[in-house]
Amino acid sequence: MSAETNNARTNPSQNAPAHDAPSSEHHESAPEQKPIKAGHAITAVVVLLLVLGILAVVGILPRQHAMAALATHTNEQAAPSVIAIAPKPGQPVQVIILPGNVTSFTDAPIYARTAGYLTKWYFDIGARVKKGALLAEIASPEVDQQLAQAQADLNTAEANANNARIQAGRYKDLVASNAVSQQDTDTFVNQASSTSAQVKSAEANVQRLKELTSFEKIYAPFDGVVTARNVDVGQLIDTGAAKELFHMQAVQTLRVYTNLPSVFSGSIKKGETIDLTLVEHPGQVTHGKLVRTADAIDPVSRTLLVEIDVDNRDGKLLAGSLAQVHFNVNPVGNAFVLPVSALIFRNQGLQVGIVKGDTAHTVPVTIGQDDGRTVQVITGITKDDKVIQDPPDSLIDGEKVHVLTPQEIQTARGGN
Repeated sequence: MSAETNNARTNPSQNAPAHDAPSSEHHESAPEQKPIKAGHAITAVVVLLLVLGILAVVGILPRQHAMAALATHTNEQAAPSVIAIAPKPGQPVQVIILPGNVTSFTDAPIYARTAGYLTKWYFDIGARVKKGALLAEIASPEVDQQLAQAQADLNTAEANANNARIQAGRYKDLVASNAVSQQDTDTFVNQASSTSAQVKSAEANVQRLKELTSFEKIYAPFDGVVTARNVDVGQLIDTGAAKELFHMQAVQTLRVYTNLPSVFSGSIKKGETIDLTLVEHPGQVTHGKLVRTADAIDPVSRTLLVEIDVDNRDGKLLAGSLAQVHFNVNPVGNAFVLPVSALIFRNQGLQVGIVKGDTAHTVPVTIGQDDGRTVQVITGITKDDKVIQDPPDSLIDGEKVHVLTPQEIQTARGGN
């Protein structure tokens, strides 16, 4: 046998069929497929996350955009729509007309100073009475009896004081001759002083009760007219200000109060004649005299309180009326004409609303002529301001507003 044959027999593995080798390699490489499957799974998860992220972005972004658009639309709808107009130049103000309150020169409620029943009244509303006129009478028997008692006590005190004074004088004479002791003399002298003080106390009590009984009659405190009578015969009257019996006003001279804008405070002087008109007397001009001012500007309204006295001895004017007070003033600054509807009446005084951009601001103004339809604004605005024509009552400074365009205004008014 040849050597190759022997080698084949001794080492059979070397003579194994060639196709066995691949089988061995196949068995050894089978475990390497596991990491390949894990990589596929990770890739699938990443792809899935990417898909979910894309879907989330695609779903959230439009929703956020819609919410932002809704918020913007809501804010736009919440902002009030206003019409902004430019102020028209007006003539310089030379006469200013202001409302004035007509009041009586003296005004007094009348109360009872003593309690009792009203027995009679003498004057009703509208009656013109003189100072000291008897208005009513009150029956107060308790006070009358107290006065009688006090008078009796005064008589007793005077008798005791007279007796003590006589005794003191007698003992002063006797002590000089040592007929009585000094101690007894001092006792009677002190008793005389004490009884004299009791007399003064009793006199004061009598005087007090006399004054109370005098209040049983109610008199007019000044010349004037009775404007109210709140009691009738038989009513129980209490002491004090719990119930007003009468009300009186002195109307021979009337006071007219008005508030002059501070910008015109230098145009007036005390003693000058002021014209007044009242709706109760159309076409008639009443003259008054500027008698006094507050001599101080109100820091809230920036106005000067002015008093004008009017002679009313003819009784034509009534207290409580509203007068139009005409002041001749020096021209100050430029005047602008606005519709009355542009004015805002607040506790801070007259204001108007102006627009800067899309923001509203309220500014205080001073007015001149007012014809009921338009008003002249003297201070507070300029020719470049945009004034809100009909400001809402809820308008506040710094509020966002929507200024209507001419097309929107025409549409809102139903125009073509």
